[in-house]
Amino acid sequence: MSHDSPVAQVISLSSKRLVQDVPAPNAGGAVLRDVLSGGPFDGAVTGFVLSCLPDSDAPVLWVSDRMSRRENGRLYGPSLRRFGFKGHVLRVEVSHPRDVLWAMEEGAGCAGLSAVVGEIHGAPEVLSFTATKRLALRAEAAQVPLWLIRSGDHGALSAARERWRVSSLPSERHPYNVQAPGAPLWEAELFRARGRSPGTWEARYDATARGAKDRLRLLSRAGDGPLGQDHGTTAEHAGG
Repeated sequence: MSHDSPVAQVISLSSKRLVQDVPAPNAGGAVLRDVLSGGPFDGAVTGFVLSCLPDSDAPVLWVSDRMSRRENGRLYGPSLRRFGFKGHVLRVEVSHPRDVLWAMEEGAGCAGLSAVVGEIHGAPEVLSFTATKRLALRAEAAQVPLWLIRSGDHGALSAARERWRVSSLPSERHPYNVQAPGAPLWEAELFRARGRSPGTWEARYDATARGAKDRLRLLSRAGDGPLGQDHGTTAEHAGG
């Protein structure tokens, strides 16, 4: 096991996959990050973002449009503690994506928030490159991390400093019941970032981590096997 990342524990399973540039999602401070869903009705994006939120008692502003709530559902309060989140969520539900963007921009200017999360479905016209540029600049100026969950979007242009695509994997083995699902696992692909190499990792939330910076564990893909072959090109970029 190596600790190349100040935020996530990284495990390399093969000498072919040397981890030289580990893109820990919350290592870069207050910037705008996109998280695209790998498929419809996949809750992996929500769990991934929850695992990356700052370790703070300050509330998080969570804004969603109508179509996102239909596909992703609403946050279930008691489950938030399972992802190490100890603050409060200020949930704002709107109908139109433009209202999500407005609420995110206004929230980023509030010093009492630890982060702002927005959910927008599809690639509506209002979610333009210019709109995301405004969010990116506001996040960096106000020093408030912004996360934009984009479901039903295959990668429209964005000014986000990091762009992730997250999908669910078969869960871990349950320690007490082989027929029950265990801890969730996700495939996390960083397909665009400023100053970081792209790559694909197996990610999961580690409830036993000693600190918040180790809560998200990124497991480097093995260099062989069917899954390694499927992501061969991406794996080469991840290894430097």
